[in-house]
Amino acid sequence: MKIKAITIILLCITTFSACKEEFVYPNLITEFIDIKTNGSGRLSELISDNGRQYSITERSGLDGFTPDSIYRTLSMFEYEENNNVKLYSCLPVLAMIPQPVEFFKGQIKTDPLDIQRIWRSGNYINMILSIQGKDKSHAFHFVDEGIKDNKLTLTIYHDQMDDYKAFKKDVHISIPLWPYEGKLNKGDKVKVKINTFKEGNTFREFEY
Repeated sequence: MKIKAITIILLCITTFSACKEEFVYPNLITEFIDIKTNGSGRLSELISDNGRQYSITERSGLDGFTPDSIYRTLSMFEYEENNNVKLYSCLPVLAMIPQPVEFFKGQIKTDPLDIQRIWRSGNYINMILSIQGKDKSHAFHFVDEGIKDNKLTLTIYHDQMDDYKAFKKDVHISIPLWPYEGKLNKGDKVKVKINTFKEGNTFREFEY
């Protein structure tokens, strides 16, 4: 299995039945979640961060992906009967495997951004970050600075790519922790270092 960022948005096609007085909206869930494809490249299962798996109800627009892969997404869905879910939409979430300092050849960029939200969930540390830019793509990654005294230190790599700081935009990111299975034990710490506009160089710490 390999994690990839989904590069398209699934469009929700909803059929409305005629109703004279009122329409009851479905109870939608919006969540950072993994989506699994089957051998034909169809989005087939949602895997929550607590490990529960749900079959995705068949509809158009679910095929054309890499077979037997897992995508990290921010998805909107509805629970149905028999452990099924109806998928309405999904957005890409950046989920690169952290790389050692040497991988970046001494060019570790930490251009400032801001933290909207950051939390640990299952095998991920999830973040909603606010960047300032105009019309250029920004580069992100995770720098693995090693494990010392039972603590893994990671730095958020952010290259503004000389973009103008004109508008604010949210970016969804998940740091995979599953590569550290066997290297970290329960109770060890994960320190995430982030350069921000509001706090300067700061960090958030989580228990593994």
